[in-house]
Amino acid sequence: MATHLRSNIDCSDAEWHARQELAACYRIYDHLGWSESIYNHISLKVPDEDGAFLINPFGLLYSEVTASNLVKIDIDGNKLDSSEYPVNQAGFTQHAYFHRHLPWAHAIAHVHTTETMAVCSLEEGLMPINFYACNFANQLAYHEFEGVTVRAEEGERLLANLGNKRILMLRNHGPVVLAPTLQQMFIMQWALQRACEIQIATLSMGQPVVRVPDEVVAVHQRDLGQVSAGGAAGAADFAAWTRRIDRIDRGWRD
Repeated sequence: MATHLRSNIDCSDAEWHARQELAACYRIYDHLGWSESIYNHISLKVPDEDGAFLINPFGLLYSEVTASNLVKIDIDGNKLDSSEYPVNQAGFTQHAYFHRHLPWAHAIAHVHTTETMAVCSLEEGLMPINFYACNFANQLAYHEFEGVTVRAEEGERLLANLGNKRILMLRNHGPVVLAPTLQQMFIMQWALQRACEIQIATLSMGQPVVRVPDEVVAVHQRDLGQVSAGGAAGAADFAAWTRRIDRIDRGWRD
């Protein structure tokens, strides 16, 4: 596999491509208002390297993340590059446990957006009362709040509660979205965010809520694939938003 020195990062072509995609993802999240100061995380498995993933440098805003300043770390918490930045322990504990035990979970994001945290704080969680929420009916798992996620032993309960789902709603905290690709993770995050925004707006009106019947939800989920833009899940959406941030600032590519 070819390796090249780029911006003081000695890595393979595949890793550099992954770094650029992940840096773009951080900038997209920031542009959409999904960042939380220097906190929260999006992690991505390093291609062709078992047990290695990329994560944001602790101390930088999402708008400051670039391909070269992402931190490469293993699932035991050891840095695999010469980054000057630390990694947030909460990010390592949670993401590393999933990366270690879920071979399909190559891309993982955790956010604290107002709307997703609000829905995570409702006893019923996300309700089937809008188009996007129907995407997720019976597809979400929930985990009770245990405080900031820095204790390794909580990882076992996180994994157990996730089960066979791909989104774990941390009660009173926020969602964790897991997927085989960064693009698929992004489109799931986008739809979940929209579902939560619309639910909060709907409940704020104080009127009776119309729930979508289970049989209609089943038809909706069956037919979702017919409204994709083609290609891999989320690929067209991610490419479109990458073009958007490119028009604002291409510095994330370095």
